Amino acid sequence: MTDSNARYVSRLTRDTYALILAGGRGSRLYELTEWRAKPALFFGGKFRIIDFPLSNCINSGIRRVGVVTQYKAHSLIKHLVRGWGHFKKELGEGIEILPASQRFSDNWYQGTADAVYQNIDIIRGEKPTNILILSGDHVYRQDYGDMLAAHAERHADMTVSCFVVPIEEAAGAFGVIQVDESYRIIGFEEKPANPKPLPNDPTKCLASMGNYIFRTNFLFDQLKTDSGNLQSDHDFGKNIIPSIIKDNKVFAYRFADPEKTKQAYWKDVGTLDSYWLANIELTTPTPALNLYDPRWPIWTFQEQLPPAKFVFNDDDRRGSAVDSLVSGGCIISGSKIVQTVMYSNVRTHSYSTIEESVLLPEVEVGRHCRIRKCIIDRGCQIPAGTVIGFDHEADRQRGLRVTDGGVTLVTRSMLGQSVGGG
Repeated sequence: MTDSNARYVSRLTRDTYALILAGGRGSRLYELTEWRAKPALFFGGKFRIIDFPLSNCINSGIRRVGVVTQYKAHSLIKHLVRGWGHFKKELGEGIEILPASQRFSDNWYQGTADAVYQNIDIIRGEKPTNILILSGDHVYRQDYGDMLAAHAERHADMTVSCFVVPIEEAAGAFGVIQVDESYRIIGFEEKPANPKPLPNDPTKCLASMGNYIFRTNFLFDQLKTDSGNLQSDHDFGKNIIPSIIKDNKVFAYRFADPEKTKQAYWKDVGTLDSYWLANIELTTPTPALNLYDPRWPIWTFQEQLPPAKFVFNDDDRRGSAVDSLVSGGCIISGSKIVQTVMYSNVRTHSYSTIEESVLLPEVEVGRHCRIRKCIIDRGCQIPAGTVIGFDHEADRQRGLRVTDGGVTLVTRSMLGQSVGGG
């Protein structure tokens, strides 16, 4: 993260309330989100996805945040309480958990706009000038202060954070924006099959990141109108944005690296293949996502664990890890680890080889195992002699999930082991 341009940090960020929408199921992650919401999913060796928008808020100077939860939220709530519960309300800061509580409806949250509407009285009590609405399930580092400054300078009613992506990546996956020369939004399609390309590049389009800034009163007016529309899905992308772009000042804010020399990092790790790849990319010598920048730390809850340990130095039984991330509490006992991300308290035993894999917390791999290009869910116990990732048809016959990209997912239920937790 590089230093951003000058902006009105103290005023704009102090008068902004952030609302993180963290109730998503992440259905394209299949069994990996069977016991947890997508924002609670582990990422990067020691973090959870929710830590990225939360850290962006704190690093941007926005210290009043609400986190909206719904789907299988226990592990997410536990993480928020343990890792993000130290802020002091009396100092004008705090991270509040906002589960669906049917405050304005007999229903649970019906869509992204309805999730905000059902908490409108809580937001009103904060008396913000602007409301920053964030998706809770993307991985990136962004200074929201720059976006707030652009929003204020344009006297915008709404500002949409957007990102340039390839046409094939956006098709059916992202809201796609069309803008004029001043970046005022003149068209918006929610997850179109054939996205409209950029005028100067037919291979790319401008995709919504699901991050929005609203003038508070303007947002309240739109939410009230939408709540009374029985035909609405009560969703920002499907309903709110298309209905306001013609008659209101709605602008796009292009998220780019402040140095302007490279594309900014932003990932929607919404599929098993993209989740695996985003983790594995962190093992490269200079990854696009820099987790080691002291100017923009990613905060999280962290257990007090002993250092990672590597034991045995025999020729055929050497505990080693290369091009890998190994977290606290791990014991690499006589096994070889290559281009792998190992979360807390993973243990691997002698004569095993693990390559290009993501091992979530508390996984244990027995002796003489061979594992390649796998995601192994939390708490899995891999029996001695197991081979995974070399014969995809054999993996499928054993009940494991193999993606189109050749990534094998292993969960406790697939292994016949006790399930639960997150």
